[in-house]
Amino acid sequence: MHTLMNGVNGKPHLHTHHREQQQHLNAMNDRIDHSFGADVFTQRVMQQRLPKDVFKKLQRTMQHGDTLDPALADVVAAAMKDWAIERGCTHYTHWFQPLTGLTAEKHDAFFTPDGQGGALSEFTGSALVQGEPDASSFPSGGIRATFEARGYTAWDCTSPVFINRDAGSATLCIPTAFVAWTGEALDLKTPLLRSMEAVSEQAVRVLKIFGADSGVTRVIATAGVEQEYFLVDRSQYMDRPDLLACDRTLFGARPPKGQQLEDHYFGSIPTRVLGFMNEVERELYRLGVPVKTRHNEVAPGQFELAPLFETANIAADHQMLTMETLKRVATRHGMHCILHEKPFAGINGSGKHLNWSIATNTGVNLLDPRDDTHTNMQFLVFLCAVLRAVDVHADLLRASVASAANDHRLGANEAPPAIMSVFLGDMLSDIVSQLESGNPKSTMKGGRLDLGARTLPQIPRHTGDRNRTSPFAFTGNKFEFRAVGSSNNVAWPAAVLNTIVADSLDHVATLLEKELGGTSDPAKLEKGVKKVLQAVVKQHKRVIFDGDGYTKQWHDDAKKRGLPNFKESVIALQQMGSKKNIDVFKKFGVLSKAEVEAREHILLEKYIKQVLIEAETAVLMAQTHVLPSALRQQTELAEATAATEAADVDAGPTRAHLEQYAGLVNRLRAVVKKLEDATDFHTDDVQKHAEQVRDKVRPAMGELRKAVDDLEQRTARDLWPFPTYREMLTIK
Repeated sequence: MHTLMNGVNGKPHLHTHHREQQQHLNAMNDRIDHSFGADVFTQRVMQQRLPKDVFKKLQRTMQHGDTLDPALADVVAAAMKDWAIERGCTHYTHWFQPLTGLTAEKHDAFFTPDGQGGALSEFTGSALVQGEPDASSFPSGGIRATFEARGYTAWDCTSPVFINRDAGSATLCIPTAFVAWTGEALDLKTPLLRSMEAVSEQAVRVLKIFGADSGVTRVIATAGVEQEYFLVDRSQYMDRPDLLACDRTLFGARPPKGQQLEDHYFGSIPTRVLGFMNEVERELYRLGVPVKTRHNEVAPGQFELAPLFETANIAADHQMLTMETLKRVATRHGMHCILHEKPFAGINGSGKHLNWSIATNTGVNLLDPRDDTHTNMQFLVFLCAVLRAVDVHADLLRASVASAANDHRLGANEAPPAIMSVFLGDMLSDIVSQLESGNPKSTMKGGRLDLGARTLPQIPRHTGDRNRTSPFAFTGNKFEFRAVGSSNNVAWPAAVLNTIVADSLDHVATLLEKELGGTSDPAKLEKGVKKVLQAVVKQHKRVIFDGDGYTKQWHDDAKKRGLPNFKESVIALQQMGSKKNIDVFKKFGVLSKAEVEAREHILLEKYIKQVLIEAETAVLMAQTHVLPSALRQQTELAEATAATEAADVDAGPTRAHLEQYAGLVNRLRAVVKKLEDATDFHTDDVQKHAEQVRDKVRPAMGELRKAVDDLEQRTARDLWPFPTYREMLTIK
């Protein structure tokens, strides 16, 4: 039974990816401290500046979840203030993430007049721990009325304080939660932190069944978030009203060369882009973000950045900093960074892969299968709990990535489909099949690959391939949630994932406790685990799919299996408020019924507003840019036709061209009117309004796009009012 307990019962050990991560983080901290000048109030800085007893108490709060002692706050605040002022800070802010999906901040000065012509620096413990921004203008989904303005920010001491430098100023940024006067969450950090507590509690419960030692007190949700993005020349961006207002192009004919040759992916990074990437990484290092990977992505003008794993709430904070840094630095390099999921039609859009795992506070990754996986019952319990979570809560997982922007991407041949399924790979799929029979007996081995040349080494071969079409794929020692959109705040899907896994761990732990009756006998433990997992697999194996998620056959098969397929966001978001989903959030203290319903309302309202902004922008562009240009082209064609006929030359082809073009102009006028009529709809029912936008506005926008793109392909370039795809998709 040693393999059942390995890494938890007995001497804990740090697995390879954790060890490599720590080495990289240590090296990064050295670079920050010695090369760049620290802009993060790291544990190393705290240890140097705080009294020993204060540092130890704060460390216990940060690492073990102990309650924050208010008596520490004044001491920590004083040290933090001195450190910040030494680095040029004049202001501080509580940096939070309201339900806009972005970040928010209100700056306060460290210095106050002393009444004698000078100034005093001031920053108290209470100012560090709690702030009071006006909550009336942030989305609340009905939790707060407009006249009810009081809200609170509360310091998340587990996420490092950092200095934001921009426009010659330096501001101390304190990551905080944001709640209403009533205590209800008005942000994305609060439910994420609550969900991390929930998954920790249930995971520790499972580990105790396996005899975890007393050193294992917490389980930590970890995340590593890949970020895809586009770069366009800023001068071209400024000439596109749709990019300015919507961060995506509403019109644009496909260029002759897009991504057909597959020559951009992993290609040599353009010099200008490499300079941009270097500065982005330098700034992110200063902010403590452990960036690791950079490369060209599939579409022309598309790139990717990826960090190492971190604690989930820190990873979410760092992800927001990454997006803000990409935007800010791009401007300095004469470019604009586009984070929209589908900025250009006809080529791949952008995602944000959420790599998720859970690890003990002693450094053991609970999703590491290790050798002889079929004997590692502890791992298989966590694996099967995740399978159950995705199956039972597929609707909620799909809703967590729903947005108007992501609708353009999910289900296309560039992103996973909207059907939530799990890819396990050959080895784990085989073991799960053995579990279903009740007695797993073997683990597939990968072997080695002989590449056929003496100068090339034989390389280890994994036991299974990877699957880029799966929305939720096991990738060695973690799961990769690939359906997240590139502009999403990752805190929300991470909170959902933690919550549904906590629910499944609770379910499995309850079955195991009932089956074992408190015994610690290894033989009975193994027998009980196999019995419980056999039942879980039989009930939830339908969610496992290792094939091509793009095929019609899979969609037909998924329907037969009873898997939900919410192809667009309106119907997906409407699942959030179901009794099942409200109950799971309430059960684990992540969100109340009112908080869940508020988020459904806010997300539907955001969907409506985003599409209507796009629709109004499209109408404006068509009427004030495209139509005048098209009429000038039509006039030139008419004059050419008249001149040709006056010269007594056959003008038949020229007149036919004119008539065809005039027909396109008339069609443009008609579809503009159709879109205007579609947007002329008013109701206080947010669900009905969202359905109207989906069913009427978006199709009308599609018709208008087709009309404009047809005109673009027949209009002289010197008359066309916007930079074209051919021009924008080439970064020089």
